[in-house]
This record gives sequence, structure tokens and C-alpha cells, in this order.
Amino acid sequence: MGKEGTATVTYKYTARAKNGEKVSGVIEAYNEIDAMERIRRTCDVVEKITPMGADKKSLMDIQIGGNKISDKAFTLMCSQFAIILGAGIPVARTVRLIAAKTSDKTLKRVLNQVGDDVEGGRSMSASFSDRGGGMFPDTFIETVRAGEETGSINKSFETMHEHYDKVLKLKKRIKGAMAYPAFVLTLAVIVVIILMIKVVPTFMESFEGLGVEMPALTKALIAVSNFFQNYIIHLVVGITVIVLAFKIYSGTDSGKMKIAEMTRGLPLAGNVSILTSATQFTNSMSTMLGAGLPMVRALNITARTISNAFVSKKITEMAQRVEEGRPVGATLKETATMPDILVDMVTVGEASGEMEDTLKTIGAYYDVELDSAISATMAKLEPAIMVGLAAVVGFIVIAIYGAMFDIYGAM
Repeated sequence: MGKEGTATVTYKYTARAKNGEKVSGVIEAYNEIDAMERIRRTCDVVEKITPMGADKKSLMDIQIGGNKISDKAFTLMCSQFAIILGAGIPVARTVRLIAAKTSDKTLKRVLNQVGDDVEGGRSMSASFSDRGGGMFPDTFIETVRAGEETGSINKSFETMHEHYDKVLKLKKRIKGAMAYPAFVLTLAVIVVIILMIKVVPTFMESFEGLGVEMPALTKALIAVSNFFQNYIIHLVVGITVIVLAFKIYSGTDSGKMKIAEMTRGLPLAGNVSILTSATQFTNSMSTMLGAGLPMVRALNITARTISNAFVSKKITEMAQRVEEGRPVGATLKETATMPDILVDMVTVGEASGEMEDTLKTIGAYYDVELDSAISATMAKLEPAIMVGLAAVVGFIVIAIYGAMFDIYGAM
């Protein structure tokens, strides 16, 4: 199926023309990918693209139960589509069966709407794109569309299940690795605040009543305790303001880009960030090429699946140069965002004509590398937090015992 019968959407955009001048305007297209391809006919780089009216939702548009599909339900849906369509069940019937089985309320609602559209003769990719309201990844929409055009829709869903299963496992690994350090750090902050506001003042009042000169370490502890007691509200407000300011800054284009670039240079998190981008690039590209998408289109979609904004922009610029006829391996090297091994393998895959298989192989390698990097980072982070907590508690204990020894000596 093509795009016939698919409703167009109006997008507003800002871009850089071929002479470097910044331009803006509106364009009619079937989806965001189609809009970007049309804009690039006259512009070198698309900086921002937004569907018009996307920020004007009425009260009737708000869905009870949220507007987000769980990663687990989405991955399971891809698996179900692959199995049921592979058994020869018609598309409309398949959508209805999966809608009836899913426990995710948002996904059930969207699938029921998609079922109505497909029964009315509309393509599944167009329906998912419109009904999903941005909830479905670009890789999903484009892979479904490619499967419809080539007549291998069940194979497309098999590929997507493999891809999103990897994505889901990656998210679980990162969340699982961060859970314990986050818990310990939060607990440490709470314990220190309680010690400074409640425990330390009680001891200090007893010591000061005896009229004995306190050691320097004890005086420092009293000063810190007084600061917490007198300025705890100011401290909380200050931290809140800093966090909000950071969130606002990170939401801007320049801030997002600067933070993403800086993250790649951090001692521990930098290696994880680089490997995460490599994993996302290889897995997404192999999925897109496996679905039959042309190289430039696959690169544009892959750019939007990469979580690091700096790398995402570099891959988007890379797609433009590939469209002009430059080799993929050479342009990837010029971005200076991917590990050397990945760049070399892409160059080999391009020369041999086995790009998809090469990307799958190197993707599996970086999955293992990323898992090891996360484990190594957490192995270093957890002791660092414990040492920091022990230093703070040790300071408090030594300060209190120092005062006690001086009091006993003066008696």
C-alpha cells in the first residue's frame, strides 16, 4: 500500500537554506518523515518541525487513564502481530484480536481505532501514525509502512519485536543499575539532615551548658548544624530553583545540545553515553534496512531514535551528506560520534553490500559492551557513595567524641 487515502498534516518548520540563511514556513505532508524529505529539497538542515495545532488540545481530547503506552505492552504487541499475521489471519481481524487481549488501556483504545480505520480501507501505518498521537516511535511507523509496501508485514513485525525487545531490556538494565545507588544516596541525605537538625543540637546543648571550650572540629559541626537549622528552607528553595533552571535550560535547543555533548566527556557516564548511542544506532539502522527502507530515510529515522541530542543532530547532518552521494562509512567517521570499531565495520559492510548483517553483528557486540560498562560504572559509584556517607558520619562522631573527651579531661 502507498500513501493514497492518507490524510495530510500541516507542519511548521525552521531550517537552514543552502546558502546558510535561516528560513521558516509551513508544509503539507503525510507525516513528519515525509515533511522532512520535502523540506530538504530546498534546505540543507531541518532544525525544528512541529505539527500545527499540536499544542491546542481541548478538554474532549484528554483521555482518562493517561496518554502513554507501556514499553512492555508495546513490545508484546509487536510479537503478537508477527505471530498472528504469520498464521495468515487478515490484518483487520488481527488488530481486533490484539486489542481484545491487551491490558494496556491506552493501547487498547488506539488499536480499536486502528481496527475501525483498517476495516474502512485505510493503511495500518497511516492509522497508527494519526491515532497514535506521537506515542509510537518513528521506527515503528516507517517499518509498518515498508512492510505494507513490500507485502511482508509479518516479517516487519518480527524485526520490530527483536528491536524493541532489545530496547526494553536496555531500559531495564539501566533502571535496575541506578535503583540501588539512588536509594542509598537519598537515604544518606535524609540521615544527614536528621542528624544535623535533631541529633547534633541535642548533644551540643548538653556540652555548652558545662562551659567547656569546644575543639575546633566540634565548633565546625555546630556551625554546620546551625546552618541547617536556620537555612534549611532556603537550602531547599535554592536547590529547587537550580533544578528548575536546569530543566528549563535543558529543554532549549542550545541547552539540550550542550548538555548532550558535555555528557559524552564525563569520566564514568561518558563511556556509557557513547556506547548507548552506538547501540541505538546499530540496532535502529539494522531494523530500518531490514524493513527495506533506503539508506537516507533509515538514517533520518535512526537520528530521532538516538537519545543523545548531539549525536542525533550529527546523524541527521550525515544523512544529508549521504543523500548528496558521499559514502556512509566516510560520513560516519566525520561525525566523530561513534567508536572506531563501529565506523570500520560500517565501512566494510558498505563495501561488501552486507550492511544490514554487519550492523546486526556489531549491534550485538555493543549490547554486551554497554551492559559491561553499566555494571562497571555502578561498581565504582556504589563504593563512592558509601565512602562519602561514612566520611560525613565519621566527621559527626569524631566531633562529638572530641567534645566528650575534653569535658571528661576538664572534670
